[in-house]
Amino acid sequence: MASSFFTDIVSQRFNSAAVLDISREGKVLIISDFHMGAGKRDDLHPNGEIVRKVLEDYYLKNGWYLVLNGDIEELAKFSLKDIQAEWKDLYRVFDSFAAAGRLYKTLGNHDEDLIFERDYPYPLYNAVKIETGRIPLYVYHGHQSSKMYTEFNNLIRLSLRYLLKPVGIRNISSARSPYRRFHVERQAYNFSIKNNCISVIGHTHRALFESLGRFDYIKFEIERLCRDYPASSGKDRERIAGEVENLRTELGKLKRSERRDVLRQSLYGDEFPVPCLFNAGSAIGKKGINAIEVDNENIALVYWFAEGKGMKFISRGWYKVEPFGSSGYCRSVLNQDRLEYLKAKIELLGK
Repeated sequence: MASSFFTDIVSQRFNSAAVLDISREGKVLIISDFHMGAGKRDDLHPNGEIVRKVLEDYYLKNGWYLVLNGDIEELAKFSLKDIQAEWKDLYRVFDSFAAAGRLYKTLGNHDEDLIFERDYPYPLYNAVKIETGRIPLYVYHGHQSSKMYTEFNNLIRLSLRYLLKPVGIRNISSARSPYRRFHVERQAYNFSIKNNCISVIGHTHRALFESLGRFDYIKFEIERLCRDYPASSGKDRERIAGEVENLRTELGKLKRSERRDVLRQSLYGDEFPVPCLFNAGSAIGKKGINAIEVDNENIALVYWFAEGKGMKFISRGWYKVEPFGSSGYCRSVLNQDRLEYLKAKIELLGK
């Protein structure tokens, strides 16, 4: 683990230019892992239009700050020149955020070579601190906790560009390995507890809210519904039974897609998770994109998708779906909580 990185971002040496203060007003979108490339093997290609549309017509027009949290460009496979040529419209949106003073960009393991680009138009940071007036949020990509990426990233880059790209294998990251995901998340979790703060990472491509991934969240939700069931009656009782059955079905699918011994592990190691770790997921999901929204009172995990093509658990009616005008895209808030409440839980449970 590159422990010096975690030490630096809470020390006096932290770059003050990478502090975003929204304690009085302001809204921030945190999104990561675009893996923008060029040609047919571009990972962002399936979601490129929805990313551009929601950034420009929803977040830019409504005054949001934008934090691009690493691995935006796929420099492990493509040159920056080719990427910029492929994604002119998206860079135009970035330019608009930057011109308004509302763009922050952190480095990931797939785009850290941007620091060597003399004419790159945007400031680059290892981390961004968001001052909410309630609890600080540190936004960083997350690969800094992985020895593989901090010590062997050049070798990984060469393998991606010259061995895997020619045969059409998509990007390889810790998102492919449950063990590596767990290690990255655990390091960020421990850092957040130690410093009474919230971390928002990317890198693993796995959305997290209050330190819970989808698997853990479903288990807690089933437990909550089972507690409510005895006191319910009529249609409410039928609704709870139906929700539990659907959640059990989804839990079974997750068990089959992961290694069972990894799923039995926990980020928090005891009965109560400390809600200090969040992950924006990625923009290259098969059926939509995840992102984190923050203002000076709340934090939310949101999901954008094409109408009629979202994940099944969205369409079952558990979540409110908001159509975005006539664009054909929809937004849904998967989880939301008050920062004041999270601060209290972190202070009480993180001791």
